[in-house]
Amino acid sequence: MSDLEIHQFPCLSDNYGVLIHDPLSGQTAAIDAGDADALLAQLALKGWTLSDLWITHHHWDHTQGLADVKKQTGCTVTGPRDQSTPIADLDNLVGDGDVFEFAGHAVNVFQTPGHTTDMINFHLPSQKVILTGDTLFALGCGRIFEGTAPMMWDSLSKFFELPGDTQIYCGHEYTEANARFALSVDPENEALISRAKHISALRAQGNPTVPSLLSEEFETNPFLRAGDPAIRRHLGLEGAPDVDVFTEIRRRKDNF
Repeated sequence: MSDLEIHQFPCLSDNYGVLIHDPLSGQTAAIDAGDADALLAQLALKGWTLSDLWITHHHWDHTQGLADVKKQTGCTVTGPRDQSTPIADLDNLVGDGDVFEFAGHAVNVFQTPGHTTDMINFHLPSQKVILTGDTLFALGCGRIFEGTAPMMWDSLSKFFELPGDTQIYCGHEYTEANARFALSVDPENEALISRAKHISALRAQGNPTVPSLLSEEFETNPFLRAGDPAIRRHLGLEGAPDVDVFTEIRRRKDNF
């Protein structure tokens, strides 16, 4: 079993696609297919043949290229068993706690409803990588469209079970805007202040801010910090349950 090569590329207006390649077997997986042309172009650029496509949720910017990619590559498509909106052309259906194999590596499935109720994430523990779709972003989390705030908080709480050196590959480049909001609810966090400056410098040069480390998110992402005393004081919610603090943070972000 070899280490996997991970290749991230921008697509659409602010999405990221990801290819995961095993150099020994030649197997290659893609995460989501919002832009078939971009995905196929990146495969050609790398000289890889797509064997697998993993879908995180039904939103169009993650699925609109699925049929075309499957037709042109013959790949096997894995996606959520519990679909809030039907997703065509899925071959394998998976849900929370399921484990499947890719090139000898275990892939653990986390069901993380909130943004949508069919959202799933793919965790490769051997590579210390999790592919979070629109659940957890660098310095943010997905807007709650189909679920509830308690549902989303429960989903985000699953990340506390993972090691801090886990790399997070999320679905969008939202980090600079997320940093501005994070500072509005956690203004005295020195780690956040430093990270926000670094993010601004990266974006000024056109560089990505993704992936990020889970340890960075634990220190600076307000959506994972509902128990932090400084945030609670700033919001006037010192004695509130974590889920209520999270709900207020999400409400403020929606109106930021």
